[in-house]
Amino acid sequence: MPANFWQENDSYNELEALNSLLSEFSEPEESEESVEESMLEVSATSLTFDYQGRRRKAAVVLTIVWGGTIALNLVSWGSWFVLGMTTIFGIHALGLVFTRPRLAPAPLSGDLASCPTVSLLVAAKNEEAVISNLVKMLCSINYPLSKYEIWVVDDHSTDKTPELLANLAQKYSQLKVLRRTETSGGKSGALNDVLPLTKGAFLGVFDADAQVSPDLLRQVLPLFDRETVGAVQVRKVIANAGINFWTKGQSTEMALDSYMQQQRIARGGIGDLRGNGQFVRREALVRCGGWNEETITDDLDLALRLHLDQWDIEFLSFPAVMEEGVTTAISLWHQRNRWAEGQSQRYLDYWKAIFSNRLGRAKTFDLAMFLLIQQILPIASVPDLMMSLARNRAPVMAPLTGITLSLSVVSMFMGLKRVGKQESLNPSAFLAIALQTLRGTIYMLHWVVVMVSTTARISVRQKRLKWVKTVHEGVID
Repeated sequence: MPANFWQENDSYNELEALNSLLSEFSEPEESEESVEESMLEVSATSLTFDYQGRRRKAAVVLTIVWGGTIALNLVSWGSWFVLGMTTIFGIHALGLVFTRPRLAPAPLSGDLASCPTVSLLVAAKNEEAVISNLVKMLCSINYPLSKYEIWVVDDHSTDKTPELLANLAQKYSQLKVLRRTETSGGKSGALNDVLPLTKGAFLGVFDADAQVSPDLLRQVLPLFDRETVGAVQVRKVIANAGINFWTKGQSTEMALDSYMQQQRIARGGIGDLRGNGQFVRREALVRCGGWNEETITDDLDLALRLHLDQWDIEFLSFPAVMEEGVTTAISLWHQRNRWAEGQSQRYLDYWKAIFSNRLGRAKTFDLAMFLLIQQILPIASVPDLMMSLARNRAPVMAPLTGITLSLSVVSMFMGLKRVGKQESLNPSAFLAIALQTLRGTIYMLHWVVVMVSTTARISVRQKRLKWVKTVHEGVID
């Protein structure tokens, strides 16, 4: 089975990510000059972000979290402080669980002569295994042909992708192909290059392995009726979920993610973008400066910039977009390290705007709560465990860890129930979902290791930007 990732220089060592804590420390940090040239200007909001000092900022965060955790283990009131944080987060968690998700608006129907124009974008590099299937699906969407177009950016592919796209372009009038000769900027660079050529008021972005429903546009576009909605994320489903433990775990993780997205949005919190199956209002994208070529997770970065620019992000649960999950532990390690680093990058890059409350109170509080359990708590687990062993006592963070684990288990169970469209459960269905939840909970523990190792590495040396993508296997036509 082929490797699940490639790097831009096409040289690849599967053990590189596992050895990153040691091997990458010796590489020189990106020069100040090259970083200073990488600035994102957001004209409508008068915000200018640069990406200097990620390593130093990460080191400060790591020092504060580790030092603070050790201090909480030493001072007499440390356990009371943690109980206070646990109470605050517990109240927030209860609110999330008992919030009713927003109902999806009715899909577009009848005469669509006045419906908006849509541009569907795909950045493809060496995607001969899947690109034909995706193009055929996108060209079969139930939407007026004059109202949508498909742009595939061939990112200097070296396989049969250019030949396949040329043949498809002759068959489908909606399909347009942009051939890149330089591959700078990764996926973000490819999308920015094609953006001026598109005409849609809304832009949909898909990975080359996506599988879409014919009624997708009719279901997505009504969510943009509210003028403050800048983007919509479609729920993702793992197409090859039944292969092994890793793909089954990813399938459960997607159900958990979709549940939390819906609940957070319903409470006025943060909605996120997930790359594949994301739709963006052109006006919002232009105001935010396009896709950021100085991050390794363009979707997470764009989502936060949209919120900082006072746009909302909605979530569509049905129909979903299917994609391939990675099938090996080493591939999962690579992918999750990239996601974790991208998540950290956006907080390090935009922390001043976040602390200035540009998000508003509800979104800032929601972000703070999930920053606590997704980033800070895993990082704090290392010194907390060490102090616990040294002092022969329970970890001081145990109450917060317990409530976090409880929320994850409940949300995973409810997410599986929701995506299965099961209003009520008989004993056999309840047991099946409970077993899926147990397996998914065990699978999700890998995030603790990923978050700790990624934060430790980037705090010592900022990794050079290497855009990495999942290699899609599919079936070659």
